[in-house]
Amino acid sequence: MSRFSKDIELTEKEKLKSVFPQCFVEGKLDIDKLLNLCGEYIDNDFEKYKFEWKGKSDCYKIAGKRSTGTLRPCKEESVNFDTTQNLYIEGDNLEVLKLLQTAYFRKIKMIYIDPPYNTGNDFVYEDDFKDPIEKYKEVTQQTTKSNPETMGRYHTNWLNMMYPRLRLASNLLRDDGVIFISIDDNEVHNLRKLCDEVFGEENFLAQIVWQKKYAATNDSKGFSTTHDYIVVYQKSSEFNRNLLPRTAELNEPYKNDDGDGRGLWRSDNILVKSYTANRVYPIVNPNTGEKFFPPEGKCWRYAPDTMQTMLDENRIYFGKDGKGAPQVKRYLNEVQQGRVPITWWTFEEVGHNDAANKEVQELFGRKAPFDTPKPTTLIEQMLRIGTNKDDIILDFFSGSATTAHAVMQLNAEDGGKRKFIMVQLPEITDEKSEAYKAGYKNICEIGKERIRRAGKKILDCHEAKASRSDDNCHCEEQSDEAIQKNIKLDCYGSIEPRNDNSTLNSQNSKLDVGFKVFKLDTSNLVQWDSTPSDNEDEVVEKFMAMTRTIKADRTDNDIVYEVMLKLGIPLDYPVSRIQINDKKAYSIGENCLVLVCLDYGQNGITPEDIDKMCDLLPAKIVSSEQAFKDDTALSNAYYKLKDRDIEMKLL
Repeated sequence: MSRFSKDIELTEKEKLKSVFPQCFVEGKLDIDKLLNLCGEYIDNDFEKYKFEWKGKSDCYKIAGKRSTGTLRPCKEESVNFDTTQNLYIEGDNLEVLKLLQTAYFRKIKMIYIDPPYNTGNDFVYEDDFKDPIEKYKEVTQQTTKSNPETMGRYHTNWLNMMYPRLRLASNLLRDDGVIFISIDDNEVHNLRKLCDEVFGEENFLAQIVWQKKYAATNDSKGFSTTHDYIVVYQKSSEFNRNLLPRTAELNEPYKNDDGDGRGLWRSDNILVKSYTANRVYPIVNPNTGEKFFPPEGKCWRYAPDTMQTMLDENRIYFGKDGKGAPQVKRYLNEVQQGRVPITWWTFEEVGHNDAANKEVQELFGRKAPFDTPKPTTLIEQMLRIGTNKDDIILDFFSGSATTAHAVMQLNAEDGGKRKFIMVQLPEITDEKSEAYKAGYKNICEIGKERIRRAGKKILDCHEAKASRSDDNCHCEEQSDEAIQKNIKLDCYGSIEPRNDNSTLNSQNSKLDVGFKVFKLDTSNLVQWDSTPSDNEDEVVEKFMAMTRTIKADRTDNDIVYEVMLKLGIPLDYPVSRIQINDKKAYSIGENCLVLVCLDYGQNGITPEDIDKMCDLLPAKIVSSEQAFKDDTALSNAYYKLKDRDIEMKLL
């Protein structure tokens, strides 16, 4: 089994080769042939419209370079680890996106990211092509770096960070998927160009303006900025956006009720401006006998036969006194049950920055430990537009985990089973920050604690509603005095960072408010240490280390989840420990999709052990050469498994 992540470049090349085999000579792509086949011919015209910057070619290489890392489970920091389908991943999102390629290729319905806006103070991560895992470990031991305009590569640094991540993210989106990206004026123009290249200009859907503030900043030197943008791209034309719920304002005109079982209605104009000859006729008021004709140049909305049917069904309204001009009755239950999303999102509808800060403050019982979080109502709006109830949502700049909070909240509201994957670099918090003073050493600690508290609050409210006949939950009703005193609030748990990650009691609820924590690290598999050395003992130790497949400091769970990543099995699949004679093994998925056994037992894996494994009917059995009793037992296993049509993978 390879210690590398999915080879994206090879996969793309093979797809192209299957369609255009004649364009490959000795395994290499002849780009001129490909262009000629597509009706485009080289004309040596270099004056073409294109988007270029220093380092763009390296972005392709960085995105295509396979990761040698893995994701190690951290059960002690998780909630409901064995049952939840939500994931929280600590690590550099570039490496994590590479590691997710096999297991989550074209499985994500919606991506939302709130990347650094490049205001000059934002953290911009500089990728290392040579050894990204070591670079990641180095960065996580440092305080946050910024990208000031004085660096000279202000926009370039931001583009080099964003481009490979967007390319990898696009692979994870389903064909009917969608991505929402928050951004401000600094880089919105460059972001649009990046997304045009990655997703295709034809897949641009919208550039939403979100009113993030309800008042101007009076000390602003120029214009006071009261909005941000949300750029939206679909993966392909297969994406179908959902309608948003109708508002009380839209429903307010529907006040009338005839008691005929059709429900509420409002009156509407029955005339149209476009003239049609067969729609010019008299409408007779059945109450008075008076005839009404359309004004000159206009006509009735309906043909004569349709109009007569509507009169017979009492669908035409002649005013309160029954003597007025005809109007049509529009019934609420017959109109479009939803509203088309627009590109202007007001703070009244989706919240603003101050509301977001208050929301986090209420959860933590003190001043928000995270700057400029997004309101959950904003993310919920995107979720309603872009997802259905069983979809997977990814956020690889997850920050304070607003997206996870919004997913759980919407699931509680509509009975959905959406799953989230949060990815966040564990940036060290500044010693002067509120987060550090509150005990949070890095951003990931804040994000995980927010999900714990939000999950508990949502679950408490959900169960409170279920136990009452009404739908009103008063869990959010907390006084400012209570918050200021930092007292323990029933819905939120303790006010300081919790070390108690005990299981939330959601077994009697369909709500999933848990999450599995994974942390980026080097592979669990031993690899050759190529560091030069003149020390004979060190060289001998290096050779001795290669006799072991698995690193000595790694656990069985570490290995199991790396196997899942390599085989393309989603990390939320259930893992169960089972006993095979005197050896422990692990069953992955329902009905033992994959069986992992690395236990030597008394004498190593024997033919009898293999027989018992085969009885479980796994599709694959994963082990190591060292785990078998001897070479004969290993050879025997291959034959037995081949006869049972079971594949063996060796680490």
